This record gives sequence, C-alpha cells and structure tokens, in this order.
Amino acid sequence: MTQNPVIFIDGEAGTTGLEIRQRLVDLPVQLHTIDPAHRKDPAARKEAMLAAELVVLCLPDAASREAAEMMAEEGAGAPRLLDASSAFRTASDWVYGLPELAPGQTQKIASAQRVSNPGCYPTGAIALLRPLIDAGVLDAHYPVSINAVSGYSGGGRAMIEAHEQEGGPAFELYGLGLEHKHVPEIHLHAGLKRRPVFVPSVGHFPRGMIVSVPLHLDDLKGHVTTEDLHSALMAHYAGQDKIKVLPAEGSLSASALAGNDGMELRVHGSTHSRQAVLTARLDNLGKGASGAALQNIALMLGL
Repeated sequence: MTQNPVIFIDGEAGTTGLEIRQRLVDLPVQLHTIDPAHRKDPAARKEAMLAAELVVLCLPDAASREAAEMMAEEGAGAPRLLDASSAFRTASDWVYGLPELAPGQTQKIASAQRVSNPGCYPTGAIALLRPLIDAGVLDAHYPVSINAVSGYSGGGRAMIEAHEQEGGPAFELYGLGLEHKHVPEIHLHAGLKRRPVFVPSVGHFPRGMIVSVPLHLDDLKGHVTTEDLHSALMAHYAGQDKIKVLPAEGSLSASALAGNDGMELRVHGSTHSRQAVLTARLDNLGKGASGAALQNIALMLGL
C-alpha cells in the first residue's frame, strides 16, 4: 500500500458519490478524477480505474456489474472494488461491507478484493436482527415484519425534485408489491430462514431514517423479555464506535441523526402486553450510504 493510496469514484456526480468525495478530505488519500465530459466513456473510465488502488462504484446496478466485469478481465492487475449499488450484496464472491455484522467481519473487509456496501434500510434491519438470531433469542423462522421511513434524499433525482418542489408529498408508502430489492439482502445477512415482510416509506424531510421491527414476545423461545433483547444487542455491539445500544424512548424523530455516521439501536416494549418494538435510527446518507462507504474505504486501505 502506498503512503497516499489513489481512489477513483466511478459515478462521483451522484448523491452518494458526491458525499464520499467530500468525506475523503479527512483521509490521507489521492482522488483520481476524469473530465466530466468523459464520465460515460468506457475507455476513459477503464483507464481511470486502472490508475487507482481502490475504485468506488457509485452507479446503477447494471452499470456496476459492467464495471466489475471490466475489472475482472484485468486479472491480478485489477484494483480493489467497493460497490455502493445493490448489484453484489448477496453475491458469494463479494464481502458484505457491514463491519459490525459478526466477529471477523472487519478483517474480511480489510483483506477483501471486492466489497459490497450495505443498503440503508438493510443496515438498520440487519443490525437489529442478526445479533438476536446469533444469540438464540430470536428464532430464524420467526415471521419478521420490518417497517421503515427514510428521508427523500436516498430516492434519486426524481424523488428529490418531487419533495423539494412546493407542495411536495408529506408521506409515501412504496414497495407495496413486497418485492423491494433490499429484501434478499436482509433475508440473507440477517440470518433469517423465512422471507421478511418489508414495508418502506419516505417522509417529507431530506435526511434520516428509522427502521422498526415489532415482536410478540410470547412467540419467541422461552420467556424472553425486552431486557433479554437489549442485553443481546449490548453484548454484540460492545466496544463499537458507530453503533450504540441505548435505552428505550417514548418517541423518536427520524431526522435526529442527519449528518451523523452513527446508528442508535433501541428496544421498546410493554411488559403487560408482552410486545416489543426494535428500532434503528440512522442517517440514510451516513451510516446508510456514504458514511458506511468511508468506513469500508478506511478498512480496505488500512487507514
């Protein structure tokens, strides 16, 4: 590894790419760029990729697959790849870029040739579910339902323009065909044996996110309490600096962590009704996108 490794962001003009570029000023790296007029020129992109030690793909899924294939043809001379799309998040030959997923995941990311950056919704859902399944507190066959609300900044140019114009929508449910592209990612990396129901939504605020998972405690194995759930999360994330397990609150604002790269996990519940709600609060562009990418970049480059 050189003293100041070279990074190329393929797709730096998009929301995630722009944020990553801005954040890289905090790292001892060199940023390789190309003339904006050549950003869609395959030859120019290939030359830029081969000039870098790490390429960050901030592209639509199809374009990411094309770029990855282009670099695969280079064999041992290819740079390492970090993909921010959803193209490779369930691919067995890519390392999933959630360092807090399980013991050893940080080391896997640090040594990987190809890393897939997690989705924003899955980051919250997996962070809540995987530790409980690994600890045996939540059965992998439990019928999980996931509700989530995000700021509109993660929805692309059309959604951003719709919300920023006068009289934009206050709240929207979407993905109601229950085939959202994040479902396979959550299903796999949370360790679920049963496909979860996932209902995403968008609020009329730019940044922020809450992912929530309701649970009937009497349907869990043993006499599980909210304290048991909280303790399992605490044990899993002990010593982590990006994910904090905090006490329950009576209400949560989705935009409270806007501009922050951390995530807050909580267990809310009622002893009387034997019900609980798990919540993850994060910035959809922070720990849910560009902030997560920066975390993975630092690991991959040993910074």
